[in-house]
Parts: sequence; C-alpha cells; structure tokens
Amino acid sequence: MLTLPDDGYIYEVVEGALVRMAGSGRLCSIIGGLIYAALVTYARPARLGVVTLADGDYKFAGAETGLIPDAAFYSAARDATIARSDDDKPIPFAPDLAVEVVSPSQSANEMAAKARLYLSGGTRLVWIVWPSAHHVDVWRHDHPSGPVRTLNAGDALDGEDVVPGFTHPLADIFAGPLG
Repeated sequence: MLTLPDDGYIYEVVEGALVRMAGSGRLCSIIGGLIYAALVTYARPARLGVVTLADGDYKFAGAETGLIPDAAFYSAARDATIARSDDDKPIPFAPDLAVEVVSPSQSANEMAAKARLYLSGGTRLVWIVWPSAHHVDVWRHDHPSGPVRTLNAGDALDGEDVVPGFTHPLADIFAGPLG
C-alpha cells in the first residue's frame, strides 16, 4: 500500500504517477456544486444511480489510474456490484458521467487529455465545464478524438442515454452563486 505524508494537497493517480490537483476557487466550486445538486435531485428519487461530489475517488478497473471528478454519476446496476464492506474504498470503476469544472490554471490540452483518460477508462459521457467562457464541451465514449459538441449558456445539459431524461439549463449553472 502506498503511504504518503499528509501535505495538504489532493492527488489523482494517472497511469501510476501521482498528479497534484489544481485547487478550485469559489466559482468552480459553486458550479460543481450546482451540477451535483441538479443531478442528485433528478437521479436519486428515480433511483437511477449514485451521484458523487468532488471527493469521490474512482479507481479505474485494470489500470493504475484514480480520478476525482468535480461531480459524477454511475448507474444503480453498477452500484449493486460494490460490496457494502467496500464503501470506504475508492469506487472500483470509472464513472458513467464525469464532470470536470476547469480551474484557471488548467489548459485546454490538459482537459482534453483528462477527457480522453476518462473515456479510455470506461466513462461514457464527460462534461468539461469552462466557467469563464460559459460553455461546456461534451465528450462521448464513441467519439474520443474530441468533443461531440459545445453547449453555450442558452443550451441545456443533457444526460443522453447515461442519465436518461436529465436536462438542466446552463443559464442556471452560469447565473452565479445567488442565481
């Protein structure tokens, strides 16, 4: 088991290497929280699956990769495969939906690489949220070369076949902390 001193930072493991996470500021945290709230408000009552916050650690099956998305979703069927005795361990697979809210220190190339990493690990849908530009790049497992579309503030997030029936207006997400 890998033991590290607690240096106050959060790390992801990418192909066996520790990568220190960029800290999220106020706006990124708020946007991640709003997306989490919209997803959990929709998915939980319908028992579609589990929605996690920015401390949910996903250990990709068969790889030395563990990522911590800003918000994520995985289906109820996949949740049923996790032994309750493992509830304190990282989630043993990539999420079905990963949401990454881009902090000012992250580049477009870094975020494209991260989206591809999710997709190669089994994630079916990735939303890369750009707070300062007020748009979201949508990546799909069947098109890993680049985003399939870019949503603007007048559009809506769409769960597609991953979170069936889920939609939420981006204008609400980008409206600011007090809407």
